[in-house]
Amino acid sequence: MSEKAPLRQRIRHRRASLNTRVRRQAARAIAKRARTLRRFQRAHRVAAYIARHGESDPQPLAQAALNLGKRVYLPVLHPFFHGRLKFCQLRANTILQANRFGIPEPIARTECLRDSRRLDLVLVPLVAFDSQGYRLGMGGGYYDRSFAYRHSSSRVRPLLIGLAYEFQLVDDLPHEAWDIRLDAVITERNIYRFNPVVA
Repeated sequence: MSEKAPLRQRIRHRRASLNTRVRRQAARAIAKRARTLRRFQRAHRVAAYIARHGESDPQPLAQAALNLGKRVYLPVLHPFFHGRLKFCQLRANTILQANRFGIPEPIARTECLRDSRRLDLVLVPLVAFDSQGYRLGMGGGYYDRSFAYRHSSSRVRPLLIGLAYEFQLVDDLPHEAWDIRLDAVITERNIYRFNPVVA
């Protein structure tokens, strides 16, 4: 069994045990902190996600982005490039349907970006993160594969920002060469910056 598996199980269990009130308070606090970032304020295209199983909910922040006139996108399992994500715009009339993992995503007819480099900021779900900006996800590698180009480029677009509860911070995560580091993680208590461009 991977050393990540027990950690993933423990934190997912704790996350799932949070009551609705605590989750909502945390989501509002995270959104408030995120709105102070200049990179969020300047962003035109922001990708979010649909929170499941107690994940930190980006909905208040996504709604704030929409209210500010930003375009908001959701990840969709790529139909042609297995194991990768594409990002489709969320509109008032967007129809969501469950993918093979049961996660709601925009249907294929929605306007989608051909290149994730056109996004300015991506809100990333996670199970755990460490002080170096490495994240433990669900184990599918979708975000790592979708943003693998960041390994060979000095570009910092899009900015990758994890959303988490404070208890999801761990000492050191085992990581592989293909793991993508986050630029920052926002919790209900702190903004952890791993890249100096996050201001």
